[in-house]
Amino acid sequence: METIDLANIPFETITGDTTSLADYKGKVILIVNVASECGNTKQYAGLEKLYEQYKDSGLVVMGFPANNFGGQEPGTNKEILQFCTSKYAVTFPMMAKVSVKGDDEHPLFVAMTQKSSMPGDIKWNFEKFLINRDGQLVQRFGNKVLPESKEVVGAIETLL
Repeated sequence: METIDLANIPFETITGDTTSLADYKGKVILIVNVASECGNTKQYAGLEKLYEQYKDSGLVVMGFPANNFGGQEPGTNKEILQFCTSKYAVTFPMMAKVSVKGDDEHPLFVAMTQKSSMPGDIKWNFEKFLINRDGQLVQRFGNKVLPESKEVVGAIETLL
């Protein structure tokens, strides 16, 4: 399968700025589709802990809120940011709400789920995509794989 350049696909931060993975060149990135009203929402705590532990070594965790599964992310960007920071003290970069499947799927998620070496629809909130320092998708973790699991931590440490 062809190598997809994820770096130059634009997306918006939760505060309205335009960015792309190119702005994080040389970093290891963990992209997660998140939701505020999901049984997995408590994973925010593990994601923040991962970020705090490894950010100085080059890890960036990115949350992409999505309302594709059970209407579990109904809020506005402002409401989502308020929830994440007040309930889970999230300091990792949060992006604007996107769609991660269907006709309006964001191009970044199209690239990762349809045009990568790890194709397949996202099944639920809190699926994780690991991008290496060269901007390539190298691993994917299901929603039940916790951020603090040996599987995720080991993969991140290997890339750092």
